[in-house]
Amino acid sequence: MTNATINTVTISKADIPSGGMKSYKQDDDSIILITRDDSTFHAFDGKCPHAGADLGDGLRCGNRVVCPWHHATFDSRDGTLLEPLAIEGLTQYEITDHGDSLTVNTSAKSDKKVKNDKLTATHTIIVGGGGAGFMTAHQLRNTGYGGKITLISADDKAPYNRPLLSKAFLEGNMPEEKLLLGGADWASKQDIKLRLNQTVSEVLPNERTVVIKDKNGNDEKQTADYLVVATGAEPNILPFKGAELDGVYTLRSMDDAKLIKAASHDQRVVIVGTGFIGMEVASALAQAGTTASITVIGQDHRVMGNIVSETVSNALIKLHEDNGINFVFNASVAEITEVEKAADDSNSGNDDGNIVNNANSNDDGNFSQVSGVKLDNGEQIDADIVILGTGVSPRIELLHEVNDADGVQVDSHLQLRNGVYALGDIAKAPNQLGRMRIEHWRVALQHGMVTAAAILNDDINSLEERIPFFWTMQYGKSLRYSGHATTPDHGILIGSPDILNYIEYYFDDDSENTRASAASSLGRDKELVAFSELLRRGHAPTRAQINAGFDIIDQAQVLSR
Repeated sequence: MTNATINTVTISKADIPSGGMKSYKQDDDSIILITRDDSTFHAFDGKCPHAGADLGDGLRCGNRVVCPWHHATFDSRDGTLLEPLAIEGLTQYEITDHGDSLTVNTSAKSDKKVKNDKLTATHTIIVGGGGAGFMTAHQLRNTGYGGKITLISADDKAPYNRPLLSKAFLEGNMPEEKLLLGGADWASKQDIKLRLNQTVSEVLPNERTVVIKDKNGNDEKQTADYLVVATGAEPNILPFKGAELDGVYTLRSMDDAKLIKAASHDQRVVIVGTGFIGMEVASALAQAGTTASITVIGQDHRVMGNIVSETVSNALIKLHEDNGINFVFNASVAEITEVEKAADDSNSGNDDGNIVNNANSNDDGNFSQVSGVKLDNGEQIDADIVILGTGVSPRIELLHEVNDADGVQVDSHLQLRNGVYALGDIAKAPNQLGRMRIEHWRVALQHGMVTAAAILNDDINSLEERIPFFWTMQYGKSLRYSGHATTPDHGILIGSPDILNYIEYYFDDDSENTRASAASSLGRDKELVAFSELLRRGHAPTRAQINAGFDIIDQAQVLSR
């Protein structure tokens, strides 16, 4: 490969096999990705638009180019977005054919602007500004919807990237403006009306109507042609004494993250919960380096115990301990204890002098604040702040007449009624692995894509042809999980979690002919992508195949041809 000018790159055709792809890194840190099918070649920006991964390090399976990091997927022929976490497709470049070689002109980009001429006389109302609500609106505009879109959110901010709150934002490595989905001017560019700080008090599904309550208690009714309800989930507050004290936090919103960042400086932090949110918060605060100490309390003897095996859990525990985290296992919280402080001492300020902790005063004017956590066995752990990572529950109250105990029953296109959709954390929807409710960001974005396609009646895969995926970032290491397993305790482990390089396949039982329903990995990106593609197509490997040395990457590519 040689550079002819600053905007052109010449590539030998022989470098790329038919049905394959290859990326080329440039001196300016850009990447060009070339895909080939027989004598047809396509050129794209080779950095994943989500987080900048080199797509050439991923896997091509049929017409699907899958990112190695977070499994965003693009059409190998035109760069169209097929799967999030990316929210945009790939930039495509023009190619000139010279016989044995190609010249890619990176200044000549294919025009993919979509004309918004579909359903122009309709109105779509979206309740909820999280990932599912955002992606519905975004994908509608990107695929030709020309009607009116109103997005109603109780948050005071435009949609933002919530998963990064417990990762880069809490670490102090990402400013607030970088979290905004689609950028600061997303709504105006997409002609979407944002109604922030708005509370929807009632949803009338049969009428496709919402009732919005203003600050004065007045009701406003809005009726739509298409109604999308994506109200998300809220943190569980366990019923132990002291959970309401000043100094007790949960992490769900930008405001929550800001409070925790400010309040944790030079403080003794106790985190209750060893799921991936609890572990991410521990990692982020440890990396920020601003706390006095961090202690994590878990009911079990392992971390992320419903997700990974004990062997992987032990490796994660060691990773955290090496970074100064203290653990208390096999422990249950009896209460969060308090101490009284005089009013003058009760508030702590951030660097700007703003109050970040407002305690509740008692009758004598003093204030109660966290002093520690008391366990069931009587042990007392001193704490200045307590962060609860004890799971979330779906916000299904607005659809209380049509939900079951664990979410809103919808079809594989997220439809509840004709023209009414329920998605994201509240939806109990069928996918490749059965009907389930899943609280993961990628699933929420998938729901938005499927819902937008259903509204537009586009020919796109239903949710039944997609699989769940999530990732957790701890100390710069990304553990990725694809699929859904009822337990991690019937697994096959390949590699070494101790050196953070492994893939683990999970099965629902110990039968040799049972197919894997999920896998987790660190440092085995292509293998996890291959597993995900096989799982999506209904060809996940059996226990017997994996024990026999099954070549998962080769098989994924063969079945996709």
